[in-house]
Amino acid sequence: MAALAKQSLFKWVESELYRYPQLKKEIRMIRDNIMFCKDKVDENVGGGRASLPGKPTERIATTLATDQRLEQLEGIVKSIEDVYNSLPHEYKKLIQLRYWTVRKYGWESKYTWERIANELHVGRRTVFRMREEIIEAIVETLGWR
Repeated sequence: MAALAKQSLFKWVESELYRYPQLKKEIRMIRDNIMFCKDKVDENVGGGRASLPGKPTERIATTLATDQRLEQLEGIVKSIEDVYNSLPHEYKKLIQLRYWTVRKYGWESKYTWERIANELHVGRRTVFRMREEIIEAIVETLGWR
């Protein structure tokens, strides 16, 4: 993979780690909108028969199964969770401190890399190696290698 593409993918996966709690909320919101929203947009502007089933339960199930945004978000969340659940304790703590403990107003972490290294009782270079291993594992789980 080209260096620039690899760097971009690394940064994107890292941004998804930061957004993980919001991704879970977004998935719930999309699912709730599909299941409980009464106002369905008619995308069949050309006439003819609709492709969705006529019964509400079947329509909801079909929409949940075919919604591309929902499928994409669920895939990202599942990859993050699969990797997280397979990691040793120190790696999990790195993720919690760096990506899921944020300041009250903003995305940036309360924890600098130096502070995380101190918390984990390892060197700064070790923390960056751990970070790279985590991101690479998520990329592999997503199948984007």
